[in-house]
Amino acid sequence: MGLRDVLFGRKKLAAPARERLFALTTAAVTLDVELGLKTAGVGGICFKPLSAGDFVRAESDIEQLLDSVAADSGSKLERRDDTFGYSWVIVRDADLEDQVTAVHAVAQGLEEQGFGEQLLAAVFKFDGGKNPVYLVYGYKRGAFWPFVPTGKDQERDNAEELELKAKLEGELPIEQDLSRWFGLFDAPL
Repeated sequence: MGLRDVLFGRKKLAAPARERLFALTTAAVTLDVELGLKTAGVGGICFKPLSAGDFVRAESDIEQLLDSVAADSGSKLERRDDTFGYSWVIVRDADLEDQVTAVHAVAQGLEEQGFGEQLLAAVFKFDGGKNPVYLVYGYKRGAFWPFVPTGKDQERDNAEELELKAKLEGELPIEQDLSRWFGLFDAPL
């Protein structure tokens, strides 16, 4: 299934694989010590927007969920939409483990509300390299991939991404199909 299928709903999506997201917290030492990458203090979860009826039904539940997650983790949460019309919950917290926990809680809450198939990706930003590094977690495949935009138009540093893949595959479930390494140039992180 390609991005076009995900975006336009041509195939039924697999259930999200939320639990593998926590592998990022165990990879934090490798990211910091071996790769010199430290959390930029921001992560987020992207999901397909809800239909008007579903949105009205779920809006108060989602707001309660976000308030609860923010209170439990001490993270600051905000909702945003990107230029492609996807919805995001942005998590701001200096602690990577709190970011991952908050993103997981939001995903779990959305799934409990019946919107698990809407979950697309979680994204975590890291600083310390020549360019910012984003580790993207695809919910449908339950795997991560690195995304390193160069800052020039919509170019990415493929060599750096492949190097990160090689160094992180012992720590993280890495998406092996490189054609699925979608660039999230418009992520509001």
